[in-house]
Amino acid sequence: MSTPKILILGAGYGGLLTTLQLQQKLHYNEAEVTLVNKHDYHYITTWLHEPAAGTASAEHARVDLDRIVDKQKVNFIKGTVQSIEPEEQTVTLENGNVLSYDYLVIGLGSEPETFGIEGLKEHAFSIRSINAVRNIREHIQYMFSKFKNEPHRTDYVTFVVGGAGFTGIEFCGELGDRIPELCKEFDVDPRHVKVYCIEAAPTALPGFDPELVNYAMDVLGKKGIEFKIGTPIKQCTPDGVLLATGEEIKAQTVVWAAGVRGNSIVEKAGFETMRGRVKVDEYLRAPGYDNVFVVGDCALIFNDEGRPYPPTAQIAVQEGETLGENLVAMIRGGLTQKFIPHLQGTLASLGKGEGIGQVGSKKLFGSAAALMKKASDLRYLYKIGGVGLALKKVKL
Repeated sequence: MSTPKILILGAGYGGLLTTLQLQQKLHYNEAEVTLVNKHDYHYITTWLHEPAAGTASAEHARVDLDRIVDKQKVNFIKGTVQSIEPEEQTVTLENGNVLSYDYLVIGLGSEPETFGIEGLKEHAFSIRSINAVRNIREHIQYMFSKFKNEPHRTDYVTFVVGGAGFTGIEFCGELGDRIPELCKEFDVDPRHVKVYCIEAAPTALPGFDPELVNYAMDVLGKKGIEFKIGTPIKQCTPDGVLLATGEEIKAQTVVWAAGVRGNSIVEKAGFETMRGRVKVDEYLRAPGYDNVFVVGDCALIFNDEGRPYPPTAQIAVQEGETLGENLVAMIRGGLTQKFIPHLQGTLASLGKGEGIGQVGSKKLFGSAAALMKKASDLRYLYKIGGVGLALKKVKL
């Protein structure tokens, strides 16, 4: 009997944790495990708002795969997936290589969801990768330097953040901390700088307790963030944004942070999807395929009330751990377990030393929430790379 081939696409939270489980629990020659990823590093998505604003380096948010993946047990291929052919049980990479599999794990991550808003793809930045946040950081600095030479162009130092969900709020918190430093560096009067956070929904941070939302908006308001809630963006242009109210905001920097959809490659492969995400069964399988599993942003899971779970890092980690154990069980002819999300709380940072959170029925504000988020980050770093990685990466 030939050795089963397990092919994992993407080294995000779900794909990486699946890989590490297999690496830890499989014996040599029990299975041929291959991990395909566009980069030779894993990046911590929940930290990307920091390097985007410039309050941390992009290197801080990345972890080299060499450090955590055992190349003796896992065949790593640096490459970009072009297509998935589930009927043929093959995956084609952009360089033309064709990989076959017995078991496929799809963890290809997300793409920005533009909701059909004209001009967003062409004119807005998105906090979605290491390279993307480097571009945002450099662009913001460049705008300050340009304003110094053309002080009549206040659109250079006007910033629009589309979306007041997790990513938008956390980015605003970091940007609020960074702007005073940039004003000092480029000798810009802070009164000229404007930051607008625009949200179509009737509240910021939908799903959060109203008391926590009010606290967050108050903290960010003191940092100079101006909110426009219940105000959809109608169009994004090279000169700024046009709101549904008819108001136009002139800005040379628009950062879109208002939602994601699953990777379009999954949709093109013929899987049944909703906004690019596959409605998986209780074992994380794609409908109609016993050997294809989907994790992370590409997976759609509903709770008991029929509402989808948000595609968060903590759920992706749990998916990867469960799937890794199930794949080992399947190869050994054992019993598999259903995936049941265990929500451990929700935490959002609001900049240095500030945050909000809810753990069970307990609400956390300010430094208590910020410390809890540090502890959560430490746990994840320890999980994937042990004490050494946790000590190297955590910001105290």
